[in-house]
Amino acid sequence: MPDFLRSYSRRNFISTSATVATVAATGAFGLRSWGEYGKPVSASERQSIRPFRVHIPEHDLTDLRRRIKATRWPDRETVRDQSQGVQLAAMKELTHHWGTTYNWRNIEKTLNSLPMYITEIDGLDIQFIHVRSRHADALPIILTHGWPGSILEFLKVIGPLSNPTAHGGRAEDAFHLVIPSMPGYGFSERPTTTGWNPDRIARAWAVLMERLGYKHYVSQGGDWGAVISDKMAVQKPRGLLGIHVNFPATVPPDIAKKLACGDPVPAGLGPDEKAAYNQLAAFYKTGSGYSAMMVTRPQTEGYGVTDSPAGLAAWMYDKFAAWTYSGGHPERVLTKDEMLNDITLYWVTNTAVSSSRLYWENNANNFNAVSVSIPAAITVFP
Repeated sequence: MPDFLRSYSRRNFISTSATVATVAATGAFGLRSWGEYGKPVSASERQSIRPFRVHIPEHDLTDLRRRIKATRWPDRETVRDQSQGVQLAAMKELTHHWGTTYNWRNIEKTLNSLPMYITEIDGLDIQFIHVRSRHADALPIILTHGWPGSILEFLKVIGPLSNPTAHGGRAEDAFHLVIPSMPGYGFSERPTTTGWNPDRIARAWAVLMERLGYKHYVSQGGDWGAVISDKMAVQKPRGLLGIHVNFPATVPPDIAKKLACGDPVPAGLGPDEKAAYNQLAAFYKTGSGYSAMMVTRPQTEGYGVTDSPAGLAAWMYDKFAAWTYSGGHPERVLTKDEMLNDITLYWVTNTAVSSSRLYWENNANNFNAVSVSIPAAITVFP
């Protein structure tokens, strides 16, 4: 999602967005939700910036492999394509690799090689990666993931963004990176009460950037990250210079109504607008079932994906297939391990339900237009 930043100048961000606008105690993994490791942390210490490391207990990984082996498979689909969902053969192949060859410790080692921290904001522990550039005048940026993503989706751009001179870029393109896990996702704490919607997360991100000592910064997001960046732009916290999103989810109300009703392309649209309408119409017709379920019944959906590794893998693989420009075959653009790293992260942190509740909290308001008065930039990939 943030690959655009490989060649995108931070100076360009400010100049371009202005024209586009208007539209410590070291702890192992073990938050309050899963049980603390080591000494209890006081209230004042919780709001400090504490080092963080990941170590999933081996018995959890053993239990995962046991569950994979004991999978009770459904009948094969009765069609030759993916019109009924994830195909049985693809899921058996992925889960076989998951239960026999895949090694979670590899991604765990990668994560622990990065500077990771945790701090309490608004009553929840928020885990984040914080990579400061070697270039002192780098621009701070907070990068927010989406669903079914995580902080893992940014790993490949940490080097190019924080140290562009080592990747063919210029020093003035450098960023200081803050990459948090959203509440209820990954290693951040799971909310136990309602109210953690995108507005609240946006306010928490402003607190995080201020707590890290940044006087000026920008925000980037795709998927939920774009929604949260939009909210930050509306809130205009002190120090936020502008936002960039690569998920411009804004649909005029009259168009949204026609899409929801399954109406044909309205008259008066240009070629690009017609193409966009048809894409959205296809999404509403066959691709939005996951969203409808999580907006209305995240708890109901959660029992299956929390208890069954194959169920969770299929739930997430379905979106990898749809959203990776891979023709429905994500293995063409992602390795099995890359997919399983993300799936396993959701499994070992037991966040399948808590992450889904963000849809319920937002109540299907992703496509609503917002008024933004600070610099904003949008990238739309072909």
